[in-house]
Amino acid sequence: MNMALSRGLRCCQRVFSWIPVLIITSVALWSYYAYVFELCLFTLTNTLEKVAYLLVFHVCFVMFSWTYWKSIFTPPASPCKKFQLSYSDKQRYEMEERPDAQKQILVEIAKKLPIFSRAQSGAIRFCDRCQVLKPDRCHHCSVCETCVLKMDHHCPWVNNCVGFSNYKFFLLFLSYSMLYCVFIAATVFQYFLKFWVGDLPNGPAKFHVLFLMFVALMFFVSLMFLFGYHCWLVAKNRSTLEAFSAPVFVSGPDRNGFNVGIRRNLQQVFGEDRRLWFIPVFTSQGNGHYFPLKNRSSESHNPLLANEDMWEESDDGSEEGSLVEDHDPSVTIEMEE
Repeated sequence: MNMALSRGLRCCQRVFSWIPVLIITSVALWSYYAYVFELCLFTLTNTLEKVAYLLVFHVCFVMFSWTYWKSIFTPPASPCKKFQLSYSDKQRYEMEERPDAQKQILVEIAKKLPIFSRAQSGAIRFCDRCQVLKPDRCHHCSVCETCVLKMDHHCPWVNNCVGFSNYKFFLLFLSYSMLYCVFIAATVFQYFLKFWVGDLPNGPAKFHVLFLMFVALMFFVSLMFLFGYHCWLVAKNRSTLEAFSAPVFVSGPDRNGFNVGIRRNLQQVFGEDRRLWFIPVFTSQGNGHYFPLKNRSSESHNPLLANEDMWEESDDGSEEGSLVEDHDPSVTIEMEE
């Protein structure tokens, strides 16, 4: 009975979680109708102006829709198998009754992985739900019910976790949303004034044009602050979670632990090819499991990180190339959800 009730509540939660997305989609579709039909086709009389407005509008609308789609439907990236407990390790861990011995088993596994961040207590981070050792910048999302690589936040407006796999798409979505609002406001403004003072006849177009102006300005102001905040985060190489709670390393908390300079910070998110920066295709550097540190002294003790490309999961799931020098055996494990 309780299990059936829990499943029902979970199903309702999943349905209701799409409401913010439906709101944004409805507003976008209404703005398309209001701009294309009510403004351009029914109000504008100059053919050249009409064609120019429609051409630029559709470019903005396509990029806005494309980036929004990618932000919603790009699955959040999770830790690879190397961070999961193998069958034998899981058997050993579950059969061992002594907590200290369990911690030691996890310490031995952590020795093979490029993990430098710690929990607030100084322990290596372990997710008891997903049964994985958390890579740097990885966090468990209670909504998505999985650990997400370089998790920034769970965004209800895209009904998805924003993290390593889609952070670039989310930033582009914010930027193209702002551009979409600015273009609408700039081109609608003169007709907004004409309807307002009565120079144009009353009709359905008046309602749509007036509300287009108000809605575009309202969304632009809210997006401007959000986009500005995320630009600051990218420049500092921080996630939203790291901005509120500084990542902890062996030496202690450090908000700038992953800050390697503005140019390299941008390249981590957008890639090295600047021609692809503004196109919603995945170009972020790395695989989300390891990120260069500002203080590279700890990396110098790790032969694996001297060549990041060596650390890749092979197709057959072997552990070749994954061994690193031992971490401090005195480090403990903290169970996190």
